[in-house]
Amino acid sequence: MSDERILVPEVECPIGRAVDVIGDRWTLLILRQATLGASRFDDFRAALGISDNILSSRLAKMVDAGLLVKVPYRDERRTRFAYRLTAASADLLPVLHALARWGEAHTQPGGDGPRPMKIVHIACGAEIPSGEYCPHCGRDAERAETGWLRPWRSQSPFPLAEPVA
Repeated sequence: MSDERILVPEVECPIGRAVDVIGDRWTLLILRQATLGASRFDDFRAALGISDNILSSRLAKMVDAGLLVKVPYRDERRTRFAYRLTAASADLLPVLHALARWGEAHTQPGGDGPRPMKIVHIACGAEIPSGEYCPHCGRDAERAETGWLRPWRSQSPFPLAEPVA
């Protein structure tokens, strides 16, 4: 186990500590967008419809917790920051997959009916039920070979962003 763990001293239970770090509604949605490649403040705001003050607060909390790292970049006028996944946030991918599977099984989308999200092994094109192992080609599905097919957004699977080393 890494010695770069997030300190949550007032909570003994590991589930409680995890919820303390990622349990906020916006945190998981920001993490979803970062996993899909969003990195700039405006990208998160546009995708989520979140107010600037809440987004600023959540991004700062996620940086402090080690879930995101700020990387400077320069636009036409000034230096700004992009937010990139860390190894800690990349380790939450199975949690996002479990939430997607739970949401598919126990919630109903609006609109014209079900359009299930699928976790796809981009290397062979097969759906990966567990999100980590591809029964079609019989090998582990590395993060770089995994995509999310969200048919309400696109008919092609979207590859997942890699964490910053």
